[in-house]
Amino acid sequence: MIQRINKIRSAGDHGLPALIKQLNLQILPLLMSLGMVGCTDFVEVEPPKDTLVAETVFDEASTVRSAMANLFFGMREQGMVSGSFGLTTALGIYADELDYYGFEVQNTEFYQHNLLAGNELVRQWWANGYELIYGANDIIRGVEESQSLSEEEKALFTGQALIVRSYIHSLLAQLFGDVPYITTVDYQANNTVSRSPEAEVFEAIITDLERSVALLEGMENPSSERTIPDQYATKALLARMYLYVGDWANAEAMASELIGAFDLEDDLERVFLKDSGETIWQLKPGEAPRNTQEANRLIIQAVPGQTYALTESFMDSFEEGDLREAFWTESISNADNTLTLFYAHKYKADFSQTESMEYSIVLRLAEQYLIRAEARALLGNLSGAASDLNTLRNRAGLPDIPIGTQGELSEAVLQERRMELFTERGHRWFDLKRFGEASAVLEGIKPGWQDTDLLLPVPETEMEINPNLLPQNAGY
Repeated sequence: MIQRINKIRSAGDHGLPALIKQLNLQILPLLMSLGMVGCTDFVEVEPPKDTLVAETVFDEASTVRSAMANLFFGMREQGMVSGSFGLTTALGIYADELDYYGFEVQNTEFYQHNLLAGNELVRQWWANGYELIYGANDIIRGVEESQSLSEEEKALFTGQALIVRSYIHSLLAQLFGDVPYITTVDYQANNTVSRSPEAEVFEAIITDLERSVALLEGMENPSSERTIPDQYATKALLARMYLYVGDWANAEAMASELIGAFDLEDDLERVFLKDSGETIWQLKPGEAPRNTQEANRLIIQAVPGQTYALTESFMDSFEEGDLREAFWTESISNADNTLTLFYAHKYKADFSQTESMEYSIVLRLAEQYLIRAEARALLGNLSGAASDLNTLRNRAGLPDIPIGTQGELSEAVLQERRMELFTERGHRWFDLKRFGEASAVLEGIKPGWQDTDLLLPVPETEMEINPNLLPQNAGY
């Protein structure tokens, strides 16, 4: 496994706060739990009441659960996973899913493909990502050194922290390419960290996830609402990573295990409800009543007044009779009906609700069918690949596709992923990259498109502080 670390910064400061430096970064999870209002509601765990030193945080399972809760809070509210400026909207406008009508410079640069290395959104993603990774590493360290936690508790918390560390690294690597892979909280080494090749980062992620599976295997999920990752969440991400590195056989096997353990919802209206049977891992919104960030950002309540809308090319890509168009999109017109816009309506966001009916889904079963279909196609199991695609197509009211050739099935996989996973944390952009289709699709609709846009720029502030992060990605 790669042993890398990186300097962690808060979103509002390019260096670590002096207090944390003085304490040698030993109590970050505790500081987070004391400073983030509403985060404990996520897992119904009370935060520590007193100012504790790091060792006492790991004396009891309840305080470790509180530290874990703050990792999920950070994912949910503060960065690229599910925050107000997360991947869903930014990569939706970077690709061909969403049009942008707002005036924020950082978003306009994404939409027009004129990103600068000083883009504030990019900087926030990098900083928040490594803050989360640092928090996960501190929990892993503290749990390992604890003298009071049981071996089962140690395995549970380590396995959960490992999937957070793996998931965030996977997003960073897909966005920036070569990135530091961080597994410690050593501040001194932090000052001179360098970037690891993307392929090595992916292999390190797989190593972490395989360890997490071994630790969590057979344990019951502590959350009946699947708001805490368990062995199934780890396996779902592992199936994705096997696919990304070309390990088709393991991708197929892991996806098959998930498909055997969960059931697709027959009713498309139920897929994104908080009690959906096909949800593998989801993030609970903060203090109720509250809608998901996806609903708050994507639903258009008035025209004019919209910020994002589904592109015409996306809406035109629906086949006639596709129920996903009817159930997962909606339209709204201006007062004189001269302009009609469509928006993603997977999350319905009843703004008068007294209880949150939807949580923000991180991993769901439909992706596993798509992973297995792609892996099977590349393994030469063409009938199996077509069968998996047809499972999702039939649920959407569409007829079977013919088995066809391997190339035809690969094209069908990309199209089915587009229609099934739209506006879900950048899947479309990542797929265009993986399939080598980004230039062909975007150069005609994005005037600023360049082939170097496949990677985002490493934030310039990071490289100024640590020159070992150089060289900058090409094109910036």
